[in-house]
Order: sequence, then structure tokens, then C-alpha cells
Amino acid sequence: MRTDTPKEHRLQTAAGKICWYEWGERRAQPSLLLLHATGFHARCWDQVVAHLPEGLHIIAPDQRGHGKTFKPDLMSDWSEDAVDVIAVLEAVAITPAFVIGHSKGGVVAAFAAALRPDLFEQLLLIDPVVLPADVYWQGDDKPAVDPDSHPVSRRRNQWESAAQMMAHFSTRAPYSTWEDKALADYCDFGLQAADSGIGFQLACPPRLEASVYLGSVLADPASACARVPCPVTILRGRSGERRSAMDFSVSPTRPDLATLFPKGQDVYWADLSHFIPMEASARLAALIAQLAS
Repeated sequence: MRTDTPKEHRLQTAAGKICWYEWGERRAQPSLLLLHATGFHARCWDQVVAHLPEGLHIIAPDQRGHGKTFKPDLMSDWSEDAVDVIAVLEAVAITPAFVIGHSKGGVVAAFAAALRPDLFEQLLLIDPVVLPADVYWQGDDKPAVDPDSHPVSRRRNQWESAAQMMAHFSTRAPYSTWEDKALADYCDFGLQAADSGIGFQLACPPRLEASVYLGSVLADPASACARVPCPVTILRGRSGERRSAMDFSVSPTRPDLATLFPKGQDVYWADLSHFIPMEASARLAALIAQLAS
């Protein structure tokens, strides 16, 4: 296992300051860029990175609204994040890159690759939240989101410590199926000093996270997928009927997604939920290394 500690960087963009992390040194082979899911942060990739070969150069940004990256009051549709991915790739000069995105991160990767295909060598989209076409908003004028209407806006946001947060989540779904170290990373790097000066709060504020979820249906990525020329692998978890929009025990990915890409292929891991990187970090790292070779 690699044990190198990532370097923390900042990139000033027109939209705001992006925090990103870097493992290893740039080499001739394509670098990896890792994009996390809604409500998560770049350091949620730590356990996957730990199982990757020493020679790979890896970067992972906190997406807007998450971790230590700038936080707008609310988020709109997910295509907005694509400009941040492009800005990081251009600034770090690692293109073309192998981009791996989980959940929302996978959708953002597809939007970015459609905008600037020259920057991407291949994509691995891990259970991307790409839904049937009839779910998405139809029309030019997108409605404003109301985060208070979403249950995530009411999630607990006050913690004494990361240890308290981990103890609270360790026996609750979906976190109870995660590897212990993955849950520890989620908690350790997902908190910041509370505005009150007492204890800690989530680095992705609940109302902001709720707006991210609501923005998922404001831009259908299907047309973007058709404009991605590089090879794309769709890795999905178990299939089944979702009980609600927040049921991630099964995959939210539309079944025909791979066919929307000119060079798409499917990989199914039916024994895992939507949270593949947190449940099987070594197995995922082996797949990434295989695709990168």
C-alpha cells in the first residue's frame, strides 16, 4: 500500500478558490483525477489511493460547496461544476487525464469531457446519478431550488469531534457497510470549526448539500454523454427498485447509460451498493490500475 501524504493546493478561479490534493509526481503516463460524490470531499478517496500503485500521479479536488473549496449560497445544476474540473486540469497541466468520478462526480466528469474532450484520456464513472430522461427539467428557464424542501437540509450539523460523528454513523445505513477507514476519512476531513466557535460543523452545509441534490434534475447529461469521444467505463452497484430518491442501497444509474457514449462499456458489481469506493477500496483500486495500464 502507498503511504504518501497528499499535498494540499489552492487554485483561484473566476468562480472562487478551489482546494485540491496531489499524491505523487507527474509522469509520462496520464494522471488520475478523482471526483467525489455529493456531500463528500476529496479525502474520501484516501483508501482507494492507498491501494493504487506508487508510480501513479493522482489529484483530487474538493468540488464547489464541499470541503475547503469555495461555497456559494446555493447550487444550481451539476453542469456548472464542469468548468471547475476543466480549470484544475488546465492549471495543473496533466492532460489528457484519466478521470474517475463517483455519483455526482461521474456526472460532472461527463459534462466536462463533453465541453473539452481534448483534456480527457478516459473516464471511469462509478454509479453516476444519471436518471431516465423524463425525470429532468424540460425548458429553458430553470426553477430556483428550495433547499428547505429537501430532508438533507435538516441533517445534524453540530458535532463535538470527528470521533463522535463516526460513532454516530457507524451503525446507521448507509455508513454501516463502509470500511472503517473510509468512514474515518469521511468524518475526519468532513468537519470544520463551527461558526459558533464551539465544536464542529459539516464542511458541506446541509442547506447547500440539499440544493446540490435538488439541482441534479436541472440538466440532463444524456446529450453531453453523446459528445464524449474517449473510452468510458460505467461501474455500477446492485440493481433494484429504489424506495426513494435518497435510497442508495441500489444503483441510481439508468440501465442503458453505457450505450449513450460512443465508446461506453458496463461493469457490474452486484454485491455492492452505490457507495462502491467506501465499501471496496482495494477492489476499485485494482480496476483503476488495470484500466490505467
